[in-house]
Amino acid sequence: MRPTLAEFIGTFTLVLVGVGAVASGQGLVVGALSHGLAVVGLIYTYGHISGAHINPAVSLALFVARRISPATLLTYWAAQFSGAILAALLLRFFIGDAVAAGQTTGTLTRDAVWTAALFEAVQVFLLVTAIFQTAVAGKAGELAPFAIGFTLAALILMGGVYTGASINPARTLGPAVVAGDLSYVLPYFVGLFGGAALAGALHRERRTA
Repeated sequence: MRPTLAEFIGTFTLVLVGVGAVASGQGLVVGALSHGLAVVGLIYTYGHISGAHINPAVSLALFVARRISPATLLTYWAAQFSGAILAALLLRFFIGDAVAAGQTTGTLTRDAVWTAALFEAVQVFLLVTAIFQTAVAGKAGELAPFAIGFTLAALILMGGVYTGASINPARTLGPAVVAGDLSYVLPYFVGLFGGAALAGALHRERRTA
């Protein structure tokens, strides 16, 4: 249960910090830094317990790459999504309807939602690739959390205006549920899980006979 609890708390923390920062209206840079720095800290905190996926798309990529089992994937998903929804509910209690401003939406979401979904697919592919090439491959050592967190922050700076730069299905679902707006969630999920699965397939662990 320790890895599952770590994923729950980690995702809860990321969504609480990320949604709270974005909903504050302090701008894209604050939103990007809040997510990126939170990821750095959470990987150092929970990486040795659960791997600190804190992202259902990352968990799917690792499953496709044969790094985790189906049971681990499903328990992580349950922990991640429930942690995200609880974080959004708590923010609703703290800041009221302002939590809706923390949704992962941008200029493309309303008028070209499938284009936004494709944009998200590219972004999550790049993030997952960074995770495999640094943390999973062990190439970056103790600096891997910074490589991953900085990559996430850079992607949010690039894509935040257009799609909200979710790059994380749990980050999308939590505030969407609380705001009562699920209209864009399915396309985002298709893009996010699709991009992550592709990255996982490209990094699949080869099994010897």
